[in-house]
Formats: sequence, structure tokens, C-alpha cells
Amino acid sequence: MKIYDARTELFVADPAVDPLAFPTPRQDSIQKAFSSMILSASGWRKVFAASGDEEDASENLSQEDAILAAFVALSLARHLGLPGACPELMKLSDGGAKLQALPDCPENPCTVLVGIDARPTGPALANVINRILLACGADVRYLFIAAAPEIMADSSLCPKEADAFLYISASHNPVGHNGIKFGKAGGVYTGAESGELARTMRELVQDTQAYSYAQKLSALLDTTSYEGVLSQMACQKEQSLERYRSFVLATAADSFVKADQDALVAQIRAFTANTPIGIVAELNGSARGDSIDVDFLTSLGLKVHAMNDKPRQIVHPIVPEGENLELCRRTLEELFTTDASWQIGYVPDNDGDRGNLVYIRHSDGKAHILQAQEVFALVAVIELADLRRKLPAGTRMAIAVNGPTSMRIESLCAALDVEVHRAEVGEANVVELAQQLRSHGAVVRLLGEGSNGGNITHPAKVRDPMNTIMSLVKFLSSTGDDSIFATWNNAIGAKNIKNNSIEAIIDSLPVYTTTGAFSSAGKMQVTCSDHGRLKTAYEKIFVDEWRRRQYVLAKEYGIVSWKEYQTEGTVCREGVGPDFRTGAGKGGLKIVFFDAQNNPTDFIWMRGSGTEPVFRVLVDCKGASQSRHDYLLDWHREMIAKADSSV
Repeated sequence: MKIYDARTELFVADPAVDPLAFPTPRQDSIQKAFSSMILSASGWRKVFAASGDEEDASENLSQEDAILAAFVALSLARHLGLPGACPELMKLSDGGAKLQALPDCPENPCTVLVGIDARPTGPALANVINRILLACGADVRYLFIAAAPEIMADSSLCPKEADAFLYISASHNPVGHNGIKFGKAGGVYTGAESGELARTMRELVQDTQAYSYAQKLSALLDTTSYEGVLSQMACQKEQSLERYRSFVLATAADSFVKADQDALVAQIRAFTANTPIGIVAELNGSARGDSIDVDFLTSLGLKVHAMNDKPRQIVHPIVPEGENLELCRRTLEELFTTDASWQIGYVPDNDGDRGNLVYIRHSDGKAHILQAQEVFALVAVIELADLRRKLPAGTRMAIAVNGPTSMRIESLCAALDVEVHRAEVGEANVVELAQQLRSHGAVVRLLGEGSNGGNITHPAKVRDPMNTIMSLVKFLSSTGDDSIFATWNNAIGAKNIKNNSIEAIIDSLPVYTTTGAFSSAGKMQVTCSDHGRLKTAYEKIFVDEWRRRQYVLAKEYGIVSWKEYQTEGTVCREGVGPDFRTGAGKGGLKIVFFDAQNNPTDFIWMRGSGTEPVFRVLVDCKGASQSRHDYLLDWHREMIAKADSSV
């Protein structure tokens, strides 16, 4: 019997139909399908649309990809120690051919929380994964479509009800892509845990016995157990939404104490009763269309204009940057012309963890798009100034960011006496670094990847546009001589500024010119797959180029010296060459330039993407000079291309 989701009316699964009931694929066809799959700590991704077209919005999987989905479940099941996933059982059963019954389930089975974003291939992937997890001996709580922060909030608040979560999503990638995130207790797995899962996945692909074993597991599954999981889906979803609401409010209040949360709600409602705040939520058919956004924000007294708020109602490319925010910008501007309370708009990616902003400038009556780095800096000022005014003088505060986050963070943190620590690209890395800093006595309220937009606000371990919006609303409703804006103005020496508008605080931010992480200028194709060798060649070329351009750099741009930094995991090392890299050398490489007073002015950065087949590059320059930025970017790209052709 076909099951449909009552909330979205989308097809979920037919538990009576075995999705792996087909002739076992050849090993070479499985390996070919697997060859395009990227396995990284940030997530596993590939084009799962059966056609292989990354823009294909069809729902079906190829037979090979269905087997890979089964291996995803088996990898997690083995990590959790589930009986049905043990390698010995696969061998004893002759790859499943002799398996006549599923292994006995443990007395206290592990529970896996499963959810999907709004991509069309999500239900088909989840159907296979749920069946294999159940067959291996897991209990499954299935949410169907859920925003990434929702599933992670659930696992954070109630870790005893989810030994692990498995989230099916390809984040900002085109609609034909899909992927997997694994985690527990509100955050994705560490690099070490992710590495273990990836090794298991590769072993399964190489083991032909695993192919028929996975098919046998699915075939032997008692469909009544799966029907039970699907019958509980609506209840699980409602429970998860309620937990998510609670978690967002606790995060905004920086407290799980109800009185503190009530005080924040009262502050916001009192402010909006006299000064309404309107927000445009252009959800672009994402998982946020079946989440808390509209109900939660309106419960605080905010006005919300929701657009494309049905899952799969995708009307423009998924990544929320540049022209993909234009619909939201135009809509906000149109609403503002008749009602000045409309001030903010946001657009998420498909899994709903990244959300970038548009805002109204009252000085020109126009809506403007904020760049990803600006969004992160804006939230950093608000949250760090709010924390600084509340904590005793001298309290050690820190922030954890990734390597390519703009140096505006150092500038604004210096004003608020906040340490800046950098990790490798990847959410798991900055989360782990923040935990390390807390273990050494620092208060870490905010962390994240400024280069990608969005923010991670403690106790959350994932970006969330609800946390971003709540920071802005908290800022607007904070008034008086000890307000958030007053604290920031005192820190930077600004006088007699009373207007705590979004425009005013944005104008007070340090000015930097930075490459857009998802712009065409921020991506390169390289032929060398050995990024360690590529970087070594680049370093030699850079030293020669520095000697050749040193006079021009000093005369035209005031650049007189440089240092190299390399990031891997939670570690940032200063130094040039392979001695400051480990393993395959796939971490980030950054060269920071300094002026005659030894102040950092610019940096150039590069790293091979862990989730896409591209080489990412970025330049960050102090000030508003686009020509300075473009000079350094062109130079940087030329050196990378030269290094690539030389190895």
C-alpha cells in the first residue's frame, strides 16, 4: 500500500514493494556509480537522479544507486554495532544467498533518527535506508521532510531517543544531487568518525558478497515493522517540531531556563506591539516549508510573508547567494513601499541550515542583498556584544571560524576583546574547535563558516536561519543605554548613535572586499588530483612571484610582508611547505599579507572542495577597493593554474 505524508501530500513509500528486488548489478557498474560519490566529513554526495543530470528533478534511483543507498545504511549499522551488519555474518551467509532469516535483534536496539530534505530523490533513498536499518536490528524514527537544524535539535535535546541521526540531503547543490549526513547529539560526526564510516562504505563497494547480502536483508524484512515506522511518522514529526521550537528559543535566550526564555519573548512582543517588524521568508521549496518558520515567528508578534513555502516548490537555483536572493529582495522592497515595517528577508538552501539575508536601507528605501561574509559578521557583532554586556569584565571570550572567513571577524572581535581561532573548512571542524576552546575555559557563544554564510549559535551545532533571524530581532528589540547597539558603539568609540536599525549596525561593520564563495571567480578546475603536490608547486611559484612583484605590491597596495597558514581539522599551522601538512595535504592554504606596521591587510586562500569536484579560491581585502581584490585574485588564480600545469 502506498503511503503519503499527511502534511505535504507527497509520496513516502510502499512498504510492500522491495526496492532492491532486481538482478544483482555487476561490480563494475556499482564501482562506476560509486566513483562519482564524494565522501567527506561535511557529508557524502553525488548525483542520484537516475538520468545522471544534476538538474533532473525526477524521483527515481538507478539500481546501482539503490545498492549504494543500502551500503550507506550498512555503514552506519556497522558503526553502531548492529548485528545485521557484522562482516562475519555476510561471509557466513555467502553474501546473502544462504541467509534464511534476519539476525536476532538486541534487547536494547539502537535508535536512528532519519529525515530528508525536499529533494525528489529523498523518499527513494530513505526507503532503502530505512529498510536496511530495520533489517540490521535498529529502531527507526522517521520524520520524512525536515530541516537539518530540526533533526539536529531533536537529537540534541533528546539524545537517549536517537543514538544517531542520518539526514539525507545535498544542502546547496542542484536538485539532482543528494547525499548523507551522519551525526549524534545535535552535531555531525567528527572527522575520525566520518573517516571510519567512509572506510566501511569503500569496503562494501569492493565486496561483491555485500551486494546480494543487502538485497537479502531488504527481501527478508517483515513489512509490518516498516509499516509501524511509517504509521508513527506524523507523531514523530509533530514531536520533533515542538522540540525544535523549544531549542530555537533556548538558543536565542542563551538559556534553557524558562524564565529567561519568557523574558526574551516578552521583550520582543512588547517591542513589536509598538514597532512592528515584517519578515519575508522566501523558502524556495526547501525543507523549511514543513518546519516551524511561520508559526514560530508569528507567535513572537512578527509579521511574516511566506513565499514558495511548499516543499519542492523550487523556483530558482538552490544556493542562497547573489541573484538567487533577487526574488526575496524585490518582494521585500515592494512590501516596504506600502508598509515600512517590512525590514528583513531570508532565503535558505534546500536542507534549511544556510540562510542568507536581504534588508531595507531606510536611507534610500531600497532592499539590499547581504553577502555571506557580511551575514556572519553581522550576527557576530550582535551576539558577541550581547554576551560582552552580560558577562563580568575580563571574562575570556572566543569565536571559532574556518580558514576563509573574512578578517572582518578579527577587526570586530578586537573591539570586543574576543579571541579568534581558525579551523579547516567543514562544520564539524569549527564545532570541534569550539568544544576544545570551551574545555580550556573560554566562553564560545558563536562559531561558524563565514565564507559559506549562516551562523552556529551555541548550544546549536549547525547553522540555522532561525537563529540568524532571532539575533536580528533580539538586536532590534534591545533598547536603552545598555542595549546591544550601545555596547557595540562604545566598543568602537562611536558617539551619539541612537538608531538601532539593521542599516545602522551594518554600516558600522569593518569594511572588507571578499570573493563570493559560490561565485564563478571563487571556483577553479584543476587537473592535479594530488593537492599536496599542487600546493608545494604553488609555494615555489609564489616565492618567485613575490620577489618579482614585491616593489609593485609595496608601492600600489602597501603590502610589505607575508605569512603562510595551513589548516587541517581543528589545527592551524604557520609555515611553508609539506612539513606543515599531513596526509594527502587536502587542507586549506592561506597567505596573509601585512603592511609596514605589521597589520594584516589581505589574504589569498585555496582548497579543494570536499563536497564538489572543484578547487575553491578566495581573496579578502581590507577596505572597499574592488580593483585591489581583483588584482590579488587574478594573481592567485594565475599561480594556481601555473602550479597545476607543472605537476
